[in-house]
Amino acid sequence: MVRITEQLIRKRSEHNELIIGTLEELSLHQEDIECIEHIGSWCRELKILFLQSNLISRIENVHKLKKLEYLNLAVNNIERIENLEGLESLNKLDLTLNFVGELTSVETLRGNYNLRELYLTGNPCTDYAGYRDYVICALPQLESLDGVEITRTDRLKASKDFRANRARIVQLELKHRIDRDEQKVRVEESLRVQEESVKDLDEEQRATQFWQQKSEHCPETRIMMAKYAKKGRERPGAGVGDGEKVPQRTLKLFADCGRPYSLNEAKIKFEFLDEDDRYELNLHIYKFLDTSCIEVDAQPNYIRATIKGKVFQLALKDEIKTDESKCKRSTTTGQMLIVMPKLNPQNISFREPEVYSKVRRDAAAKTDLKGTVDYKNIIKQGGKSAEINEDEIPPLI
Repeated sequence: MVRITEQLIRKRSEHNELIIGTLEELSLHQEDIECIEHIGSWCRELKILFLQSNLISRIENVHKLKKLEYLNLAVNNIERIENLEGLESLNKLDLTLNFVGELTSVETLRGNYNLRELYLTGNPCTDYAGYRDYVICALPQLESLDGVEITRTDRLKASKDFRANRARIVQLELKHRIDRDEQKVRVEESLRVQEESVKDLDEEQRATQFWQQKSEHCPETRIMMAKYAKKGRERPGAGVGDGEKVPQRTLKLFADCGRPYSLNEAKIKFEFLDEDDRYELNLHIYKFLDTSCIEVDAQPNYIRATIKGKVFQLALKDEIKTDESKCKRSTTTGQMLIVMPKLNPQNISFREPEVYSKVRRDAAAKTDLKGTVDYKNIIKQGGKSAEINEDEIPPLI
C-alpha cells in the first residue's frame, strides 16, 4: 500500500519551490494510493487536486479543503459518493471509470452549491434506466453531466417523474448490491484457487499466468493488476534482454548538419509572435520559481531557455541581433518575455514623423483651395500683352 507522505507531496510540488502550505495545484496520479490522508491538513490552499489512476476505495479526509475547485478521482475503486459536503468551492468533480453503484449517494452533493460539472461515465449506475433524469433533478445546480450540457427542457422533463424514477433506481441499487456481494465471494474464491495453483511457480511464471487468465471487472481485480504490475516494474532487468542495459536517452539539440532542433523538455506553455522586425517569445514560467534557476541563451538562429536543467529551444527562421535582444520577467505572473530584433527586417513601412505631418496639415489648412479652377484664363488670351516675344525664347540646341 502506497501512503501519502510529506516527501511525496513535496516531490510533486517543484513548481511551488517545494512549499506545500501555499500549494494550489497537486497531482498524485498513478501512485497506487489506496487511501486519501493528510492532504486536507497540509495543503489547505489547494484549488486543483488530481488523484486519478490510483486504488482509492473511499472518499475521505478532504473536508478541510474549502478552496478546492476541481477534484479528479477518475479510474479508482470508489463505490459510493460521500464526505464531500465540506468542499464549499467545488466546481468540478470527475469520478469516471469507478464502481459507483449507489446512485442515490449523489444527493449528498446538494449542499455543494458551486458544483457545475459532474462526470460519472463508466460507473455501473450509468446503466440504470432514468439515470440522467434522476441526477439532473437531484442536483439542480449542475450545468453539465458527463460532458453534456443540461438544458431547461431537460430539467422540466426530469422533474415530472422524479419520485417514480427515484423509487425505480432504489430497486436497481438493491439488485446491484446483491450482485456485488455475490461477486466479492466469487472473486475471492477465484483468487484463492489461483494462489494455490501457482504457489510452486516463480514470480515471472505467476505473472504470466495471471495476465493470461480471464477476470471480472471489479475493485479486487484492479488491486491485483496493480500488484502484479508493480512486481513487474521492480523485477531486475524487466523489459530488457539478458545482459542488456537500459539505453539512456540523450538529449539532441542539433541535427548532424548543424541545424538547431525545436524542443520543449521543460513542458511549459508559450506563445511565439513573428513580426516583420522582431520575434517575441512569451514563456509561462512557474510563478514561484526563482529567476536564478533560469538561463537564457540567444543565438543568431535559435533561442534557448534552460529551466531547472530542462531545455526549451526554438529554431528561428530569420537571424536575430543577439546583442540587442532583451529578456524581461513579470513579478506578478512569473511569465518571461524575450524580444529578439531581426537582423534583416522585412516589409518595414517607414511612416512620416508626426511633427512633419502636423506642419503639412497646418499649411494645407491655411491655403484657400475652395471652389473650381478656371484653367482657361490661367494665361490671358488676346491683346498685345499676349503676343510672344521671340527674342526672349532661347535658341534650340
